[in-house]
Amino acid sequence: MATSDEIFLREAISLARTGMERGDGGPFGCVIVKDGSVIGRGNNRVTSTNDPTAHAEVVAIRAACAALRSFQLDGCVLYTSCEPCPMCLGAIYWARPDRIVFAATRADAADAGFDDQLIYDELPLAPELRRISTTSSLLRNEACALFSTWKEKEDRVRY
Repeated sequence: MATSDEIFLREAISLARTGMERGDGGPFGCVIVKDGSVIGRGNNRVTSTNDPTAHAEVVAIRAACAALRSFQLDGCVLYTSCEPCPMCLGAIYWARPDRIVFAATRADAADAGFDDQLIYDELPLAPELRRISTTSSLLRNEACALFSTWKEKEDRVRY
Protein backbone atom coordinates (compact mmCIF):
# COMPACT_ATOMS: atom_id res chain seq x y z
CA MET A 1 0.00 0.00 0.00
CA ALA A 2 1.33 3.42 -0.97
CA THR A 3 2.08 5.97 1.72
CA SER A 4 0.54 9.43 1.58
CA ASP A 5 3.98 10.80 0.65
CA GLU A 6 4.07 8.45 -2.36
CA ILE A 7 0.51 9.33 -3.38
CA PHE A 8 1.14 13.09 -3.34
CA LEU A 9 4.57 12.75 -4.94
CA ARG A 10 2.99 10.74 -7.76
CA GLU A 11 0.51 13.57 -8.26
CA ALA A 12 3.42 16.02 -8.56
CA ILE A 13 5.09 13.72 -11.10
CA SER A 14 1.81 13.45 -13.02
CA LEU A 15 1.54 17.25 -13.14
CA ALA A 16 5.10 17.39 -14.45
CA ARG A 17 4.28 14.93 -17.23
CA THR A 18 1.03 16.67 -18.19
CA GLY A 19 2.65 20.11 -18.30
CA MET A 20 5.59 18.82 -20.31
CA GLU A 21 3.33 17.05 -22.82
CA ARG A 22 1.11 20.13 -23.10
CA GLY A 23 4.15 22.25 -23.88
CA ASP A 24 4.03 24.43 -20.76
CA GLY A 25 7.72 24.01 -19.97
CA GLY A 26 10.10 21.54 -18.41
CA PRO A 27 9.20 18.26 -16.69
CA PHE A 28 8.55 19.59 -13.20
CA GLY A 29 5.45 19.40 -11.01
CA CYS A 30 4.53 20.27 -7.45
CA VAL A 31 1.61 19.88 -5.04
CA ILE A 32 1.18 21.43 -1.62
CA VAL A 33 -0.85 19.57 0.95
CA LYS A 34 -2.46 20.68 4.20
CA ASP A 35 -4.39 18.32 6.46
CA GLY A 36 -4.41 15.62 3.78
CA SER A 37 -5.82 17.82 1.01
CA VAL A 38 -4.06 19.39 -1.95
CA ILE A 39 -4.33 23.19 -1.65
CA GLY A 40 -1.89 24.16 -4.40
CA ARG A 41 -0.75 22.63 -7.67
CA GLY A 42 1.80 23.73 -10.18
CA ASN A 43 3.77 22.58 -13.16
CA ASN A 44 6.63 24.34 -14.86
CA ARG A 45 5.28 27.13 -17.10
CA VAL A 46 8.49 28.98 -17.92
CA THR A 47 8.31 28.74 -21.71
CA SER A 48 4.53 28.97 -22.09
CA THR A 49 4.33 32.18 -20.04
CA ASN A 50 7.77 33.64 -20.84
CA ASP A 51 8.28 33.87 -17.08
CA PRO A 52 11.60 32.52 -15.79
CA THR A 53 10.14 32.41 -12.26
CA ALA A 54 7.20 30.16 -13.25
CA HIS A 55 8.78 27.01 -11.84
CA ALA A 56 6.40 24.34 -10.55
CA GLU A 57 7.15 25.07 -6.90
CA VAL A 58 6.60 28.82 -7.28
CA VAL A 59 3.34 28.28 -9.17
CA ALA A 60 2.14 25.87 -6.47
CA ILE A 61 3.21 28.19 -3.63
CA ARG A 62 1.26 31.05 -5.21
CA ALA A 63 -1.84 28.87 -5.53
CA ALA A 64 -1.56 27.47 -2.00
CA CYS A 65 -1.01 30.89 -0.43
CA ALA A 66 -4.01 32.26 -2.32
CA ALA A 67 -6.12 29.33 -1.11
CA LEU A 68 -5.01 29.88 2.49
CA ARG A 69 -5.11 33.69 2.22
CA SER A 70 -1.70 33.69 3.85
CA PHE A 71 1.89 34.28 2.79
CA GLN A 72 3.03 31.32 4.86
CA LEU A 73 2.40 27.61 4.50
CA ASP A 74 2.37 26.56 8.15
CA GLY A 75 1.22 22.97 8.55
CA CYS A 76 1.82 22.18 4.88
CA VAL A 77 3.96 19.67 3.03
CA LEU A 78 5.42 20.53 -0.37
CA TYR A 79 5.81 17.60 -2.80
CA THR A 80 7.87 18.18 -5.91
CA SER A 81 8.98 15.94 -8.73
CA CYS A 82 12.58 17.14 -8.45
CA GLU A 83 14.90 18.65 -5.86
CA PRO A 84 14.14 22.38 -5.84
CA CYS A 85 16.50 24.74 -7.64
CA PRO A 86 18.06 27.61 -5.65
CA MET A 87 15.28 30.05 -6.60
CA CYS A 88 12.54 27.63 -5.61
CA LEU A 89 14.33 26.66 -2.43
CA GLY A 90 14.46 30.34 -1.48
CA ALA A 91 10.72 30.71 -2.16
CA ILE A 92 10.01 27.55 -0.17
CA TYR A 93 11.96 28.83 2.82
CA TRP A 94 10.09 32.16 2.67
CA ALA A 95 6.76 30.28 2.56
CA ARG A 96 7.81 28.07 5.51
CA PRO A 97 6.08 24.74 4.91
CA ASP A 98 6.67 22.06 7.53
CA ARG A 99 8.33 19.64 5.11
CA ILE A 100 9.64 19.17 1.57
CA VAL A 101 9.47 15.82 -0.22
CA PHE A 102 11.11 15.42 -3.63
CA ALA A 103 11.69 12.61 -6.12
CA ALA A 104 14.53 13.21 -8.61
CA THR A 105 17.75 14.89 -7.50
CA ARG A 106 19.53 17.95 -8.87
CA ALA A 107 22.06 15.55 -10.46
CA ASP A 108 19.19 13.82 -12.28
CA ALA A 109 17.96 17.22 -13.52
CA ALA A 110 21.46 18.20 -14.64
CA ASP A 111 21.69 14.98 -16.63
CA ALA A 112 18.49 16.05 -18.46
CA GLY A 113 19.97 19.49 -19.23
CA PHE A 114 18.65 21.45 -16.22
CA ASP A 115 21.92 22.26 -14.49
CA ASP A 116 21.67 24.76 -11.63
CA GLN A 117 25.25 24.27 -10.46
CA LEU A 118 26.30 27.69 -11.77
CA ILE A 119 23.78 29.33 -9.42
CA TYR A 120 24.91 27.22 -6.47
CA ASP A 121 28.50 28.26 -7.26
CA GLU A 122 27.64 31.96 -7.62
CA LEU A 123 25.67 32.36 -4.38
CA PRO A 124 28.60 32.34 -1.93
CA LEU A 125 30.65 34.76 -4.06
CA ALA A 126 30.87 38.47 -3.27
CA PRO A 127 28.63 40.41 -5.69
CA GLU A 128 31.62 41.90 -7.56
CA LEU A 129 32.93 38.39 -8.30
CA ARG A 130 29.75 37.03 -9.87
CA ARG A 131 29.33 36.50 -13.61
CA ILE A 132 26.54 39.06 -13.95
CA SER A 133 28.00 42.53 -13.49
CA THR A 134 26.67 43.97 -10.24
CA THR A 135 26.87 47.48 -8.86
CA SER A 136 26.32 47.48 -5.12
CA SER A 137 25.64 50.06 -2.41
CA LEU A 138 24.70 52.83 -4.87
CA LEU A 139 22.28 55.16 -3.01
CA ARG A 140 22.64 52.93 0.05
CA ASN A 141 21.79 55.70 2.53
CA GLU A 142 18.50 56.41 0.76
CA ALA A 143 17.61 52.73 0.73
CA CYS A 144 18.59 52.30 4.39
CA ALA A 145 16.32 55.21 5.30
CA LEU A 146 13.43 52.99 4.18
CA PHE A 147 14.55 50.31 6.62
CA SER A 148 14.57 52.88 9.43
CA THR A 149 11.02 53.88 8.53
CA TRP A 150 10.00 50.21 8.36
CA LYS A 151 11.40 49.50 11.84
CA GLU A 152 9.34 52.38 13.25
CA LYS A 153 6.14 51.41 11.43
CA GLU A 154 3.72 50.19 14.10
CA ASP A 155 1.37 48.35 11.72
CA ARG A 156 4.04 46.40 9.84
CA VAL A 157 3.42 42.72 9.21
CA ARG A 158 6.50 40.71 10.04
CA TYR A 159 7.50 37.88 7.73
